[in-house]
Amino acid sequence: MSEIGKKSRVAAVQLSPILFDRDGTTEKIVKAIEKCGREDVQLAVFPETIVPNYPYFALTNPPLLTQESVEKLYDQSVDVPGPVTEAVAAAARNAETVIVLGINERDGGSLYNTQLIFDSDGALLGKRRKIMPTYHERMIWGWGDGSGLRVFETAVGRIGALICWEHFMPLARYSLIAQGEQIHCAHFPGSMGGEEMFRQLDAAIRHHAMESGAFVVNATSSLNHDQRKRVSTDEFAQEFLKGGLCTAVVSPDGQYLAGPLPEGEDMAIAEIDLSSIVYRKSLLDTVGHYSRPDILRLNIDRRPRRNMEEMHPESRVNVDANQMNLKEGIEEPPSDAE
Repeated sequence: MSEIGKKSRVAAVQLSPILFDRDGTTEKIVKAIEKCGREDVQLAVFPETIVPNYPYFALTNPPLLTQESVEKLYDQSVDVPGPVTEAVAAAARNAETVIVLGINERDGGSLYNTQLIFDSDGALLGKRRKIMPTYHERMIWGWGDGSGLRVFETAVGRIGALICWEHFMPLARYSLIAQGEQIHCAHFPGSMGGEEMFRQLDAAIRHHAMESGAFVVNATSSLNHDQRKRVSTDEFAQEFLKGGLCTAVVSPDGQYLAGPLPEGEDMAIAEIDLSSIVYRKSLLDTVGHYSRPDILRLNIDRRPRRNMEEMHPESRVNVDANQMNLKEGIEEPPSDAE
């Protein structure tokens, strides 16, 4: 755990994308990071898939009518590494700010809902993909895997990150709590579902703060009137694409330190003191004195899921031998490693 009494200024950035414009949206993000540098913000969290934009169209329009939008989204999505990661890394380095950024990641013929974590020196510390796309999102994004469920050591402390309804996956959240996250970086799409969606976000981020004993920095996007009309011509859908914002910073005891912000572009900025984590965990440490690993514990598989892996010749020999033994009814004794 980072030293007691470490303080930082952190920002949850509420931003509007430039729809289907990777470079234009990235330019807005870089300018926001530059502002963070001027205002001595050491951590900035940006909304879910802000580059180039969240696929609202998959929710508001029939699947048959979304193909053109899917192709536009693919064309404007982000290669990792690539020009977008280079631009954000340079901005983070110049501002000396840790950045958590949501993107549509392009990998082969598929898209993924991805979080990127940059340290204050511009190093890309990690990339993680949403492990379960939600509802309409399953038509757009592939699945992530357990390799991204980890906590990152950064200039501001130990950072964990999850996306949207991953916050309703208790074991995913617990995996980060168990790794000792001090600052939890969350983001949701925003601009959908009105007051009902706001209540969901409010409950999710405040509960996680209290259960983890960590600060939560949560960012959501804000669409303007013209953008809502561009997403859908249906008036009911346009009305649905309002509200659902909860850009905010939350303390380990579940209180708002900044935000939640109203519609529009802005930053929720707060100073956080990691010392307050010690007090909160003295009351409730869900991976310490308030846990029962003799009854309940988490197993996690962090192996990346690859479609193809090379087998070494010696591995092939071992496999053939094991298969021969099985045919002959011979059981191999467990190895020392087992």
